[in-house]
Amino acid sequence: MNMVPIALFWTLAIWGLLSRKPVLLYLFFASMPIGAFAVIPTALTGGLTFTATPIVALLLIARTFADRSGPSAFLSLAVLPGRLMLLTLFWLVAAIATAFMPRLFEGAVMVVPIRGTVSAPAPLQPTPQNISQFTYLSIAVFSVFAFARALQPAAMRQHALNAMCLGGFVTVVTGLLDYASQFLPLAPLLEPFRTASYALLTDIEVLGAKRVVGLMPEASAYGGLCLALLSALYFYRRAMADDILRNVYTPIVLGLLTLCAWLSTSSATYVGMAVLVFVAALEWFLRITGDEHKDAIYRKGLAGEMSATVTIVIAIAVLTILQPQILDPVYSLVQRMVLEKPESSSFSERGMWRSTALAALPGTHGLGVGLGGTRSSSGIVAMFSSTGIPGGLLFYAFIVQSLSRRSPGAPGEPQLILSAFRFSFIAPFVVSLVVGDADFGGIAAFGYGLVAALAVAGRPPQRPAAIPIPRAA
Repeated sequence: MNMVPIALFWTLAIWGLLSRKPVLLYLFFASMPIGAFAVIPTALTGGLTFTATPIVALLLIARTFADRSGPSAFLSLAVLPGRLMLLTLFWLVAAIATAFMPRLFEGAVMVVPIRGTVSAPAPLQPTPQNISQFTYLSIAVFSVFAFARALQPAAMRQHALNAMCLGGFVTVVTGLLDYASQFLPLAPLLEPFRTASYALLTDIEVLGAKRVVGLMPEASAYGGLCLALLSALYFYRRAMADDILRNVYTPIVLGLLTLCAWLSTSSATYVGMAVLVFVAALEWFLRITGDEHKDAIYRKGLAGEMSATVTIVIAIAVLTILQPQILDPVYSLVQRMVLEKPESSSFSERGMWRSTALAALPGTHGLGVGLGGTRSSSGIVAMFSSTGIPGGLLFYAFIVQSLSRRSPGAPGEPQLILSAFRFSFIAPFVVSLVVGDADFGGIAAFGYGLVAALAVAGRPPQRPAAIPIPRAA
């Protein structure tokens, strides 16, 4: 039975690789919610799990640069300071740290292993997780390169936004199917997509309710994906050219993603949603107070957004007045998952992971323990503890560069996308400070590549300087 979805995936993947249409782009986003599905049987990989999205990303990378000008395009992206040079240098530092540091400092520092006992520190040693984590990070890095080239045409950017909406829809469907499995015999339909070799926490309950995990390994991973897509779709939707997609389908997907994020009962996701509400309010305020002529492109659609917001607020207020107890389950869940979280054993355990990972940094003289060397439960801690101070500084310098990119082209879609990237980046980044690892993932890779593509596409091709011809005497 497990071979059927594997065969289906590879059929779609090969079709995308050979097709002239952007099939791989749509498959990239549609495969994101299926994070517990090993597309290569783990018996053939020595227990390592290769999920769908990284495999699609590899095919997308190969397809993007597999033409006559591909190597030169890749090289220009990698070595030019205004493009992806900082990301290239970060990847080189991460490769060196992962190859040498687990052996150089073997037994000299204490870490919390990725696999095995995770409740107590153990001496550092090389493990297969060094290879797997570096592989996943490399795929994310080179996905940025692929997007930076593939998304330079405006038509491809519109396909990417459409594909993101499809990814949000698939995320909602998988979440609702998992939720409905409490009441309907859907387990035989879902189990073939839960074949990863690592632990899958799919039957956890909170306050008597099932934590929705979709087809992800655990509720926090599913909630994090919902939050990332929610943040991206909310801000990128104004750059969508299709009116129906922008004004009808995307708002529906946004509402359902909000519901699924809530059903995940992930405390980090709840914090991220609160941050997202604040960022959305800030962006709305900036658009309202912007210049009517200079910022007209950003003010488009404000009337409809204001009407929808006022309607939702009034509806919630009326329901609260008529049925005050309707919000009691909400209060109880927030109390349990957010306010009481610091008193939980998992909070203390994750704190121990972070402190151990940070302590390993001075123990390696700032060089790091290599990717996959230690658990950290924090993106920024994982980045510095794994790749050292040089790697961490290079990566966050690249983030600053991405956030400050400009498109020299005319006002329009590029400006909307650049603004959307900056605002959509905030909520997932805040969550990554307390939950995450060094692999920044597919949605972040898409964002970095998208803004790099705009910066490259907006620049006119440079012509060589003319050589003056001396006049004849």
